[in-house]
Amino acid sequence: MTESIIRLKRGEGRAFKAGGPWIYDNEIGEILGDPADGDIVRLEDYNGYPLGVGFLNRASTIAVRLLSRDADAVIDAAFLEKRVRDAWSYRKRVVDTSACRVIFGEADFLPGLVVDKFADVLVAESLALGIDRLKQTILDILVRVLAEDGIAVRGVYERSDAKVRLKEGMERFKGFLTAPFDPVVEITENGVRYLVDVAEGQKTGFFLDQKYNRLAIRPLAQGGRVLDCFTHTGAFALNAAMGGAAEVIGVDASQLGVDQAAKNAALNDLSDRARFVCEDVFDLLPRLEKQGEKFDLVILDPPAFTKSRSSVKKAVTGYREINLRGIKLVKNGGFLATCSCSHFMTPELLEKTIQEAARDARRRLRQVEFRTQAPDHPILWGAGESYYLKFYIFQVVDEQ
Repeated sequence: MTESIIRLKRGEGRAFKAGGPWIYDNEIGEILGDPADGDIVRLEDYNGYPLGVGFLNRASTIAVRLLSRDADAVIDAAFLEKRVRDAWSYRKRVVDTSACRVIFGEADFLPGLVVDKFADVLVAESLALGIDRLKQTILDILVRVLAEDGIAVRGVYERSDAKVRLKEGMERFKGFLTAPFDPVVEITENGVRYLVDVAEGQKTGFFLDQKYNRLAIRPLAQGGRVLDCFTHTGAFALNAAMGGAAEVIGVDASQLGVDQAAKNAALNDLSDRARFVCEDVFDLLPRLEKQGEKFDLVILDPPAFTKSRSSVKKAVTGYREINLRGIKLVKNGGFLATCSCSHFMTPELLEKTIQEAARDARRRLRQVEFRTQAPDHPILWGAGESYYLKFYIFQVVDEQ
């Protein structure tokens, strides 16, 4: 049991008590003991009622991140091993583990830590001070647990270079946590081969959360013309080509991404049907509209236009614009796949924004399906931050 205690103000911690994983700095009434930032502390309600154990960081707005609701929990190697084993056991049951997210922060009860597995390489992202201190122990355990299933980890790379670390009073970092290795790793997902650059690619190198959403668009692409916007390294585009599309155009503002997408197309012998251009989607879509271009399937997979509540209004403008332009480019009876990966863009707000875009385009949308992130990114109910990806497929029809 830890000695230092964080006691809440009376009436505070409502989100936490409803299942949330965090205590905010303005909810703390007093600190008993002399804990350093990053230390493990006990949580108590204003009246001394035990609430759990977590990490303290007074440098962050998120002052405490929960590790366990058992106030007597001992955070030692055995505790961490159980968390790791639980996370890996879950993935083996719900997802193809050749490339998957093995640890998803708060949703796996290891707050602030993400670990992705790309074939025989692990990529870690540490976003909280407390978990940063336990990171190496957790990774050592994970390597050992994977070895028990015959998976020999070739190396571990850290991609803790997100700006959010600065809010935790931490420096940004990326680099090898093991002996250096070739950071370009080949993976196979849904039968498509990709070269993943874990050192220079976005985030940890590849967006695993769209795994089964990419598969879902294949039937809609068959025999058609497809436009994949914000293609990154070509994942949706190549799934469309694998689904039998006659022509696929992938667009991204990153030349690095476009070059990687072209290599991935060649790797799968799809260069004859999938081509990639480096251009700003917001500039390209109006031009394609003026040229009278039409597509059987338009895919919109933009980056998060907002990472805070304060910029949601601006983000809505961006989502409305790309959906308006995308809808106009779909043939009558064709399909639109559109999504948001921002937690702050709620399903209700995204739905309203897409509906407004369709109205302005004078087109009707028939929802085919609604999907979310792949199951290796589990959504922990009560912890809304773990639910972020919203993915819609619509048929687009003219006004009847």
